[in-house]
Formats: sequence, C-alpha cells, structure tokens
Amino acid sequence: MRSVNIHEAKTHLSRFLDCVAAGEEVVIARAGKPVARLVPLAPERTKRTLGLGKGRFHLPEDLDAGDDETLRAMFEGED
Repeated sequence: MRSVNIHEAKTHLSRFLDCVAAGEEVVIARAGKPVARLVPLAPERTKRTLGLGKGRFHLPEDLDAGDDETLRAMFEGED
C-alpha cells in the first residue's frame, strides 16, 4: 500500500489511478495523516442467462429412488 500527500496525488493522479487499476491501494494523506484511500472497484457482475444448459443434461427418472445408505456411500466415496 502506497501513501502519498495531497499535492503529489493531484499532480500524479493518472499515475496513481493506473496503480489502483493494477490492484494496488493508494492512501492519500494530509500533513502525514491518512484521509482517503483509493482502491480498485470490484468487477461488475453480469446477469446469468437461464436455460443455457437445456437439453445438455439428463436426470434419470429414479434419481431419488436409492436408499439413504446408498446415497451416503456415494457421497463419502465408499463402494
């Protein structure tokens, strides 16, 4: 984390924004005391499109027909 004074931040703002875009945090200080922190924004989340896997997967009709012991063995890796 880099700490800079206000004058340096105003003079070299674009340089510090490049550092922030690369993942670094920059603290801006006034008279040696931190007053602000520049941090990268989280990437925007895109909405998922429903139905992309339609027709690509098949669930057997008897999926839930197994007994509890068989299901437990399957999840715990037992034969």
